[in-house]
Amino acid sequence: MASCTCNWAKPRLSHPLSSSSTALLDYSPTSISWKRRQPYTTNTVHSALHSPSLLHFPKQPYQNPTIPIDDNSVNVEAKPKTHRHPQRNLLQKAAAMALDMAETALVSLELQHPLPKTADPHVQISGNFAPVSEQPVMQSLPITGTLPSCINGVYLRNGANPLFEPVAGHHFFDGDGMVHAVTIDNGNASYACRFTETQRYLQEKELGRPVFPKAIGELHGHSGVARLLLFYARGLFGLVDHKHGTGVANAGLVYFNNRLLAMSEDDLPYHVRITPSGDLETVGRYDFDDQLKSTMIAHPKIDPFSKELFALSYDVIQKPYLKYFRFHPDGTKSPDVEIPLSEPTMMHDFAITENFVVIPDQQVVFKLQEMITGGSPVIYDKNKKSSFGILPKNASDSEDIMWVESPDTFCFHLWNAWEEPESDEVVVIGSCMTPPDSIFNECDESLKSVLSEIRLNLKTGKSTRRPIISESEQVNLEAGMVNRNRLGRKTRYAYLAIAEPWPKVSGFAKVDLFTGEVKKHIYGDRRYGGEPFFLPRDDNCESSEDDGYIISFVHDEKNWKSELQIVNAMNLQLEASIKLPTRVPYGFHGTFIDAKSLANQA
Repeated sequence: MASCTCNWAKPRLSHPLSSSSTALLDYSPTSISWKRRQPYTTNTVHSALHSPSLLHFPKQPYQNPTIPIDDNSVNVEAKPKTHRHPQRNLLQKAAAMALDMAETALVSLELQHPLPKTADPHVQISGNFAPVSEQPVMQSLPITGTLPSCINGVYLRNGANPLFEPVAGHHFFDGDGMVHAVTIDNGNASYACRFTETQRYLQEKELGRPVFPKAIGELHGHSGVARLLLFYARGLFGLVDHKHGTGVANAGLVYFNNRLLAMSEDDLPYHVRITPSGDLETVGRYDFDDQLKSTMIAHPKIDPFSKELFALSYDVIQKPYLKYFRFHPDGTKSPDVEIPLSEPTMMHDFAITENFVVIPDQQVVFKLQEMITGGSPVIYDKNKKSSFGILPKNASDSEDIMWVESPDTFCFHLWNAWEEPESDEVVVIGSCMTPPDSIFNECDESLKSVLSEIRLNLKTGKSTRRPIISESEQVNLEAGMVNRNRLGRKTRYAYLAIAEPWPKVSGFAKVDLFTGEVKKHIYGDRRYGGEPFFLPRDDNCESSEDDGYIISFVHDEKNWKSELQIVNAMNLQLEASIKLPTRVPYGFHGTFIDAKSLANQA
């Protein structure tokens, strides 16, 4: 299996200490580019991300940034706001000046080198990957077709949306979390989007520039070590607070115990509340009433029958590198179960069955010492053997965990898993990605994401793996789900994004996991979407598994308009589309909260 070559360097971008870091709308749909301090000397990178950028980062003092207004019907600039800097004593002022000078010197060195496309902001956040401004509630949106009468509630989707212009390296995953919400109320629709106000976001907004290191775009090589030292030095002098979370809350969303939680795996969740008007407000960092003492990954699982929430937490610095825990429906947390791992592992997702949790220990690992030698801390370890740990859900320790090897398997996402007692197997459905680290490190080999069935035999300790779709119909499938009413039980259908041309999504596929049959819904010429969210018609588990609707944001790159599509999951026919007042960037994962649950929010 090929791995990706890391060539960590920095882009030629101006430094935020002398220029504005916020975005200002100033574009035409056909010819937009960011102003650069000097041209690149590297070869042209050919990527699907190279479509016109809608946002231009102006050069003006960062003390007076502007808030971008992204609406194709008007061209309005918000009034500049002066950022209020915290009161500092003489020692803090001297430290701030010295550290700013050190950062300026570091950036000047970084700007002497080109940057790979995996950390180049001109690639990572161009076109419809570019950020937008917050949008207060817009009511009475135009609707084409007929909204299904059973859909009443709010569809929410998370995504990365950097508040400030990147100082140097930036990966798409590094952006500040922004939640987009479409509320449907008895045939009427409204839209709003808001930043999740993390501790990181609030501090940087007050300072008027980015100061927190970006986990993927910046933390690599010697400059990554220097950035960490600068950041913790600022913390030591009280210039920033790094003790109450550094995460961006941009990846996952889950509604549990009457709370909407926005998550990224480097922090605690953030509680976000939906207001009666359909707007969003951040309540704050949520530790489940002082029960959660560690980070939580962005893909917790809710068992549709027990209503418990299951989660993992991984640590890249110290043991235990991995912990498992669960929450009862009332929010009471179980004790942590420490999972024995020899090294910290990238664990973005996992799976549950009726009785087990399925934990992937794969070949993408964290090796922070690689930064000292100039490399990336996230690497593909070809000498490591991938395996899956099978642990009883109600385990109080890790004594009963069983590890089953699955050679050369890396699944960034797992769509479902279930037990087949007649063969003593646990069946896992996931998209196997090669090269495994291609999301994080530059690579010449084209990415492939193959929907696969992995069988783990609990009696023999052996495994098998096979592609579900025939080679002639093979297509990259990433981001999606099964019917959540049957999560952890045997399911026939999966609804997955067609990630082509990578990393854009040209449509979604309904895959029969038993026969390999693929049915596709394609958005059309230069129209791209994201994760297809399956919404069951009702919560009756006895109804047909595919009786429901697929909901997804879709963006038209010809006219730079966005909409929410609602597609019948049985026949893949478009039922309705809601025209949105502003552009919705491509993003990550979503959820749906029905009207009854909304009324019971904490």
